[in-house]
Amino acid sequence: MPLDWLLTTLQKALRMPQVHLNGADIHYTDSGGDRPAIIFSHGLLMSGAMFDDQVAYFSDRYRCITFDHRGQGHSGVTKDGYDMETLAADAAALITHLKVAPCHFVGLSMGGFIGMRLAAKYPALISTLTLLGTSALPEPKENIAKYRLLNLVGRWIGLWAVIGKVMPIMFGKTFLNDPKRTTLKQRWANAIVGNHRIGISRAVKGVIEREGCAELLDAIQIPVGIGVGDEDVATKPPKSQAIHAAVAGSELVLLKGAGHSASVEAPTEVNALIERTIARSG
Repeated sequence: MPLDWLLTTLQKALRMPQVHLNGADIHYTDSGGDRPAIIFSHGLLMSGAMFDDQVAYFSDRYRCITFDHRGQGHSGVTKDGYDMETLAADAAALITHLKVAPCHFVGLSMGGFIGMRLAAKYPALISTLTLLGTSALPEPKENIAKYRLLNLVGRWIGLWAVIGKVMPIMFGKTFLNDPKRTTLKQRWANAIVGNHRIGISRAVKGVIEREGCAELLDAIQIPVGIGVGDEDVATKPPKSQAIHAAVAGSELVLLKGAGHSASVEAPTEVNALIERTIARSG
């Protein structure tokens, strides 16, 4: 029995559950039960594990489901399908497959790009939407050259070569300089470096080249909570403020001392925002 085959088989077994949807093998976690569901959609370079604190907090009252976007975390790498519309269709297919509609949807950054499209284009699937550190606009032009260079180095040399530049984008100064969170910081540095280089490069390209969705915001008619770290340099607070201004009845919270990965950096405040947003669904 070839060793490579055995290792691949063991890895697949450990990564279950995984389901083939919309042309991609999607890895997810599911706390189970017949309670209302919360779906968590992660940011670029990360995985569903960035919502560990949220799952721990809500799983006694809700069915908590995280999933990894194609090409990231433990999900399969595909040749294409990294545009936001396809990723939204992936999420819609997972919700439908698990029969959890209408669910509460939480999206951070890239997950927020998906969440806004779901709320506007698949309104029957979600009942509330919590957006964290995201934007309805295309990627700012001033970021594109830098991100393309980091992406090129990460793909051809390795993600280890860019992690020093990536961490200050993904996390705020308060988190990075906190000696009590050194172990957590190292965990996420390792997780980012551990991503599949080709999958990540395609996912980054999808984010860099994404189209905006500001024209969809008027169509969102469900309770929306919006949170953004005051130290977020990847998706700065004015982007969240613009979504808040466009979505009637939405709540906006500035998360003090948090950067782009607010679910990790400010879990208590994020949990409270999700809870309030869900409560507004009646």
